[in-house]
Amino acid sequence: MVTLDRTRGYRVFQGINAVILTGVVIVTLYPFVNIVARSFSEERYIVGGQVNLVPRGFNIETYKLVVSDPMFWTNYRNTVVYTVVATAIAMFLTTCYAYVLSKKHLRGRTVLIWVAVFTMIFSGGLIPNYVLVNSLGLTDTIWSVVLPNAISVFNLLVMKTFFEGLPRDLEEAAAIDGLNTYGVLWRIVLPLSKAVIATMVLFYAVSFWNSWFTAFLYLNDGDLFPVTIYLRNLIAGATGAEAAGAGIAEASAAAANIQAVTIMLTVLPILAVYPFVQRYFVSGVMLGAVKG
Repeated sequence: MVTLDRTRGYRVFQGINAVILTGVVIVTLYPFVNIVARSFSEERYIVGGQVNLVPRGFNIETYKLVVSDPMFWTNYRNTVVYTVVATAIAMFLTTCYAYVLSKKHLRGRTVLIWVAVFTMIFSGGLIPNYVLVNSLGLTDTIWSVVLPNAISVFNLLVMKTFFEGLPRDLEEAAAIDGLNTYGVLWRIVLPLSKAVIATMVLFYAVSFWNSWFTAFLYLNDGDLFPVTIYLRNLIAGATGAEAAGAGIAEASAAAANIQAVTIMLTVLPILAVYPFVQRYFVSGVMLGAVKG
């Protein structure tokens, strides 16, 4: 009878769990599907609030307006370059720093940890950061975009915890076989850390891809802008044109659904990459969070 009750209770739990998770999926997917529908709908239907999950008055004029501009592709290329370079630098620095912090016998380890945590809580402020970047001559260069946020302390701590969970016997055996510290990291530690590395790459890539304020702050040359700045300017220009009563049809249409088109064009590359690293996501975060 106890077993039967437990079985019934477990079935009830499964049913409630399924209902809750289904609701979460619907709540999560609905805004995205709505954005897709709005990006392909005509302005009058969007303004009238008639667009829900299906496009009304199929319209691709805004897409044509954006992709027909050579500057869009220039800025899109910039975004790809910034994301790849920034992610590579961030992974190199984060991995090296986290590996050092994972060595509990290291002298000054506590100080190094608190230095990282301190920057997570406090920052120098906007003006000091700008003065620093400008004084280093990084303004209007790729380095002003990829270097200021090269290390995420959250990612650093996750990787540190993951490295601490690796068996020390493997590193000691590799050291006995003649590998130095760099050889142990490259040939032993990193091959065992694919899950957390893939997770951190995803975190960094998404962060750098969506970033716009750093570029807005440090870049003045339009040819160096990422696509997020291009689309921000397009939104501002289209909205301003409509507010001023401009009679340009393209600008009027863009003013109504430019935000939806912006989100679609920005999120598509990440959606294309995400399935390849998604299988590492849960295991990477959990493996790096099992120890304090």
